[in-house]
Amino acid sequence: MSASFSSTLPHDGPALEHALAERALTRLRAASPEARAALDDAGLAARVARVAAVSDFAIDTLVRQPALLLALGADDGASEPPPPSLEAEFRADWGARLRRYRAAGSTRLIWRDTLGLDRVEDTLEGSTRLAEICLQVALSALEDEFERRHGAVRTRDGERVRLVVFGLGKLGGGELNFSSDVDLVYAYEHDGSTEFDGRDAARALDAEAYFAKLGQQLARLLDEITADGFCHRVDLRLRPYGNAGRVAWSFAAMEQYFQREGRDWERYAWQKARPVAGDIEAGERFLDALRPFVYRRYLDFGALDGLRAMKAAISAEVARKELADDIKRGPGGIREIEFLVQALQLIRGGREAELRGRRLLPALRELIALRQIAEETGESLAEAYRFLRRLENRLQMLRDAQTHALPAAESDRLRIAVGLGYPDWDALAGELERRRERVTGEFEALLAPRRRRAAPDALTAYWRALPESGDAETLAEAGFEAAADADGALRDFARSPGVRGLSDAARTRLDRVLPALLQGAATSSQPMLALKRLLALLHNVLRRSAYLALLDEQPAALSRLVEAVSRSALLAERLASHPLLLDELLDARVVGPLPGREELQAASAEVDGGDDAEATLQALNEVRQSLSFRIAMALRDGRQSAEQSARQLAWLADGVVMRILALAEQEVASAHGRVPDARFAVLGYGSLGGEELGFGSDLDLVFLYDAPAIEGGAQSDGARPLDAGRWFARLAQKIVALLGAVTAAGRLFDVDVRLRPDGAKGLLVSSLASFSEYQYERAWTWEHQALVRARFVAGDAGLHERFEAVRERTLARERDAAKLRDDVAKMRVKMRAELDRSDAAYFDLKQGEGGLVDLEFLLQYLVLRDSVRERALLSPRDSAGLIEAARRCGAFDDTQAASLRVAHTTLLAAGLECTLDRRPRRVVETEAIAASRTAISTAMQAHGLREAS
Repeated sequence: MSASFSSTLPHDGPALEHALAERALTRLRAASPEARAALDDAGLAARVARVAAVSDFAIDTLVRQPALLLALGADDGASEPPPPSLEAEFRADWGARLRRYRAAGSTRLIWRDTLGLDRVEDTLEGSTRLAEICLQVALSALEDEFERRHGAVRTRDGERVRLVVFGLGKLGGGELNFSSDVDLVYAYEHDGSTEFDGRDAARALDAEAYFAKLGQQLARLLDEITADGFCHRVDLRLRPYGNAGRVAWSFAAMEQYFQREGRDWERYAWQKARPVAGDIEAGERFLDALRPFVYRRYLDFGALDGLRAMKAAISAEVARKELADDIKRGPGGIREIEFLVQALQLIRGGREAELRGRRLLPALRELIALRQIAEETGESLAEAYRFLRRLENRLQMLRDAQTHALPAAESDRLRIAVGLGYPDWDALAGELERRRERVTGEFEALLAPRRRRAAPDALTAYWRALPESGDAETLAEAGFEAAADADGALRDFARSPGVRGLSDAARTRLDRVLPALLQGAATSSQPMLALKRLLALLHNVLRRSAYLALLDEQPAALSRLVEAVSRSALLAERLASHPLLLDELLDARVVGPLPGREELQAASAEVDGGDDAEATLQALNEVRQSLSFRIAMALRDGRQSAEQSARQLAWLADGVVMRILALAEQEVASAHGRVPDARFAVLGYGSLGGEELGFGSDLDLVFLYDAPAIEGGAQSDGARPLDAGRWFARLAQKIVALLGAVTAAGRLFDVDVRLRPDGAKGLLVSSLASFSEYQYERAWTWEHQALVRARFVAGDAGLHERFEAVRERTLARERDAAKLRDDVAKMRVKMRAELDRSDAAYFDLKQGEGGLVDLEFLLQYLVLRDSVRERALLSPRDSAGLIEAARRCGAFDDTQAASLRVAHTTLLAAGLECTLDRRPRRVVETEAIAASRTAISTAMQAHGLREAS
């Protein structure tokens, strides 16, 4: 639009819209007879009028391409214009075709946005897709041209190498604004030369030269301004070393660069990287390899200093007055929202795969779901982001200008406001200001150093004086009774090679962290014990600067650490052995509600190590460690009961076994094929079956299979077939081996398989028929007792049902009550004689008289005695459920049942307490323990399982 016409536009909304519409319709009617006829349709004319108020560029494009008006009039842009065809014989026309295509596609986006047919997300996605198509079409044509002229690049082995075009920034994120430049990086997977494509060696091009020329031609074809304008502005400055670096990089050279010289801002930039043209599959392989550079495996608080520097640079730029009206870079602008979200992704994406997405709004939703951003704040930021991105698009749609500044001309301001549905500019400006203020507040809070409780100056001075100086009396005054011992431990720590070898930055962090840890330990219930455990942990994390950064940056984590290690030897030991668990101290979920059965099992099922069994085991161990740590913290903090914790540990173990079964089946099948129509099941016995698992408990497992009865016996269908029995034995062996395999994150579980038919002398895996026959004909009474708690854990659902039928048939049979009572009582006496570790000072919570095993024997006895008449006794496997079932069946009255429930809860809680502190499950008898023993012993006597004392 000419400046003279703009200056004569009316200054009220309706008159302005009318003037713009009249001018646009006049121009379009003059463009072609077809356009003139089409605009006789009042509905189409009205839609054109709305578009004219929003975009001069769109009207200019429709004047140049009248056929586009007819297409938009037909379906309102539901179908996209076809991509341009770039034939070699029309080489001179390539640029014009690309530019006309881009103008048509952009006008379609304006049309749909103006008429309210697209959300802002659709417009951003459409702009991205338009750029990708232009890149892909242009590159394909240029590749063909280069191959005709120079040949193709090949490796010595003859493998063709192609250019990979990475899109960074908003192009990579799929959120390109309407008139944006595109951030590109050119790369290739392997070194090579056109010589290996049969070209003259003297004139051959190596891969770097070839792809640099190809990339430069691509940028020129898109970027160059012609009579048809431009297609896309190309920015190549995000490649290694920027403008000073080579134009095209081999994958190996880029990996080496990022390993040696990659900076935090480059990690930030490559978060959104995506191959958009060329060899897409090779590009994805490179990004998979680059992921550890972008996302650390731990919570990456070590990146905070770099992120703070980036934030400070943004804030300094915002402070410049000329950016006050810039909705991208100015205060409360788009860039601040992007930085806020991406910074949290960068810190946490190594642990939370859900946060590795390239698009902002989905990432923001994940941050809310993971409780890293409050829901209200997240929704407000999302709303502000959509508002700002739509406004940004409208500023650019006006004249296809790469601008983010609010217009100065009054008529332009009114057009923007009216086009967005506001009566005037002031109304729009007021709404914009409110959104920007909220964004600014959240941005300023991001990465602000956390307020930490300062350690006393005396402790800081004491630590910094070590190992040569420092007065142990300082420790005594802080609260350490054994001050000399504490002083000795700290001097040894200060002299250790790990401390002496720290970088200046890491030593500075340690000098802030350690006095705070000393203060926390001094005020704990056992200062010296806490100090020893904390120093053991610090020894293990000194070379992992990110963990020191976590404790330095997050006082809440430091406080929880002191509390955890001072109150639990198990937690202290696990934190020291697996520092990755330090991340759990900061996870909002560690103090929130714990996941249920489905979530715990899904966490294991979702572990994906690809074809690498070792990687799968490592990842699965990390999941198990994290979730069991979270359960332990909840129990330690009193946020849930011992029964809930034991049940969650069993559910977690179920999930691990399910995932290991899938991995084991994959490995056995790869070697031997599968047994057609055969089924397999893993049964949990003991505390796993009873859903009362402890921390560090082993798993009592029994394996079943069922194969078709065919002549010659069922066999697997692989290259090295096995009969069904051997195939499933191999599978069971693999499960046991994988569960017990040692990884850097520890081992999953020790496994006990002695409860299978015939015990250690029996086969590792039983057919369903042999298991059924054994249970019904040959099993001892104690084996039927064990079957009471047996539970399907993993495998085939149909075999699960058949196992339940065998179990029910076995348990619910008529028995000689006197013989049953005698068998159970004798077995309990024998076990206690061998296993009870009680003495005059301590009571064995599990095996002692009136302990947990006595209660289990009593409940198992009642199931075996009464389930032939009371089938409700067959369903529960856990003690609490069995007590309730027995009460309903009349075996206990209400008072007895209540006392047994309390007894079970008391003893289970005491046992888990011992486990958390790495103590044997032997305790001094308290009043509550004595009452529990009495309740269990009294019930045993009442049912004839023990003589009255």
